[in-house]
Amino acid sequence: MRHSNAKAAKAKKARSSHEPMDSMAKLKRQEYEAELAKLHVEIVKLQEWVKGAGAKICILFEGRDGAGKGGTIKAITERVSPRIFRVVALPAPTEREKSQMYIQRYLPHLPAAGEVVIFDRSWYNRAGVERVMGFCTEEQARKFLQVVPAVEKAIIESGVIFIKYWLEVSQDEQTRRLKARIHDGRKIWKLSPMDLKSYSRWYDYSRARDEMIKATDTAWAPWYVAQSDDKKRARLNIISHMLNLIPYHEVPREKVKLPKRQKPGGYREPNYQFKQVPLTY
Repeated sequence: MRHSNAKAAKAKKARSSHEPMDSMAKLKRQEYEAELAKLHVEIVKLQEWVKGAGAKICILFEGRDGAGKGGTIKAITERVSPRIFRVVALPAPTEREKSQMYIQRYLPHLPAAGEVVIFDRSWYNRAGVERVMGFCTEEQARKFLQVVPAVEKAIIESGVIFIKYWLEVSQDEQTRRLKARIHDGRKIWKLSPMDLKSYSRWYDYSRARDEMIKATDTAWAPWYVAQSDDKKRARLNIISHMLNLIPYHEVPREKVKLPKRQKPGGYREPNYQFKQVPLTY
């Protein structure tokens, strides 16, 4: 059963294909939450199909700093089981991992039967941040771009449904989001020294992105680009698109009915004085 969104399709048809994203009104929270709730129902159907069919799904999220990768991943996973939907966000490689074949440390995280694995950044670090910030040589970056399409083809031929997303954000919106992190105690951890260094190198990242997509946008593993200045629209568009790419269907299940509780059988609440959580709120 492919997910369909007639309302979104109608809206897309109504506006010109040349209309810039920033001319559209931002999606209101109430409308966003209503549409996201519908998509969450479909994601749960997808989860049940993945479990029953033993499907293997791998989704990569790449993009500029502040483009909304983390928020999109949270929107996908907030209503499903972490035992089925696994998010992989690897730290910087250890000295041992630096000595391995570059992609080697990512391979153990690929999905087994009945799993959906979402990479919050992936082996494409080599084509992006590592290349731009000088953590690898130009030769290493070029060799990576030459071999990665064959690696991804092998992943797909092993039975994995493989999807790649690039989230793109404008310079002005990226600046607004990064500045907001400075003054928000909940988000300050998202602003690392590397993010600050990367911020000044917008066009170096643009060139690296262009070359990466040109080299690795293949028939078997294409890149899908999402404009994310409006984070809410981007999340809904990505989730809807993802569901349409996966040939899942609703798995029949018996109607759930709660059983009767057992009788107390002489049980009484204990006199023990439990340590209670303070009623601070």
